Amino acid sequence: MNRFAAMDAFVRVIDTGSFTAASRQLRVGQPAVSKIIAQLEEHVGVKLLLRTTQGLKPTEAGENFYEHAKRAVEEADEAELKARGVGAALTGRLRISAAVTFARLHLVPRLSRFLEMHPALDIEMFLDDRNVDLVEAGIDVALRMGDLQASSLTARKIGESGRMVVGAPSYFAAMGEPQLPAELLAHEAIIYDQRGGGAHWSFKRGASEVSVTIKGRMRSNAAEGVREAVFAGMGLAVASEWMFSPELETGKVRCVLADWDLPPVDLWVVFPTGRNASMKARAFANFIEGDLRADFGGKAIAGS
Repeated sequence: MNRFAAMDAFVRVIDTGSFTAASRQLRVGQPAVSKIIAQLEEHVGVKLLLRTTQGLKPTEAGENFYEHAKRAVEEADEAELKARGVGAALTGRLRISAAVTFARLHLVPRLSRFLEMHPALDIEMFLDDRNVDLVEAGIDVALRMGDLQASSLTARKIGESGRMVVGAPSYFAAMGEPQLPAELLAHEAIIYDQRGGGAHWSFKRGASEVSVTIKGRMRSNAAEGVREAVFAGMGLAVASEWMFSPELETGKVRCVLADWDLPPVDLWVVFPTGRNASMKARAFANFIEGDLRADFGGKAIAGS
């Protein structure tokens, strides 16, 4: 038994969910893959896979083996690419994690260019406004915003976004525009209930600083909910510029209190703990940093 080939086959079975799909990737027959896994289980002395009515499922030992085997396969691929040189093509699958709205507005529209540059590469996206465990989810690279509280993560700041107070023209027509931060207390707010959001804000203008706790009947833990509520004229929102950049350009929403500054939000590219970032993950990070900077007037999401 070729131990490395067996680990590669096992990883593909777990990733694809079936012997048949793994056999197509390996370009061998399905019985050959089944035999390889059986030999691997005999070699390690434990059961790695369970066959259920829902399909294949790794045992606890299989889950642990998968994490290490996957890392070994990725590092072998990395070594091979480095041996071929910097011009070698990126292959395989790249798993990317990002917030839903950020991905829809600023990430997905850029992916076609990245895929054109790397025709042998596939992308799998995991979209969630919450921060997922990168190792547990098998993520290669993530885009995150705000303060990174998990200090063990390998991260690189690639930009920042200014924050502003925004609202729909219909709301301003009905309720007027605040001229000072303190006047926000008389307005209805839509509150983004995620890290980097909330109801408490400090505004600065020169030497002046004003703290305000906005109030509102509408709260959302997803940026999509905040956006739709603002479009519907339900209230004002304190939001990152990236969240409303298309609508700010068209006038669908307007910014008020523009002469007051709010703390910006940082944009990070994050790699899983416990292993070196793969070449494809680094290539994506470099691409998205440069592409954001180019499309935002040389300053990567309005800053950096």
